Amino acid sequence: MPTQLFYSVTIPVTLWFITRGKKQTGKTLFIDARNMGHMVDRKHRDFSEEDIVRLANTFTAFQKGILEDVKGFCAVATTKQIADQDYILTPGRYVGIEEKEEDDEPFADKMNRLTTELGGMFAKSHELEEEIKKNLEGIGFKI
Repeated sequence: MPTQLFYSVTIPVTLWFITRGKKQTGKTLFIDARNMGHMVDRKHRDFSEEDIVRLANTFTAFQKGILEDVKGFCAVATTKQIADQDYILTPGRYVGIEEKEEDDEPFADKMNRLTTELGGMFAKSHELEEEIKKNLEGIGFKI
């Protein structure tokens, strides 16, 4: 689960659901939901209706035996695979890392673009700094 989902816990958490009569014996579903949800305010995250539906549909597909692994999100592991991992139950170990599209912009071009943008932002920040100083002086405060 992502950070800041629970009001008393600001770190990512792992939830375990243990069932005696599960339909997929010898198999465990791992879901890595760390990247799900949206920030409600500075300190709290919440799941959208779509997030909840995605999680529920994933679990339902697992129970029916039709779930396909999604790199970076979910994976089904057998008890043997878990044993091979020394019984470490961290979801990321089984679901892997989501594949990202390659950035085809050459490094030098990207750095030129980004440093130009940064230079513009620095110039704007200096303008704003001078404007703030001028406004403060106008009400009798000098920096």
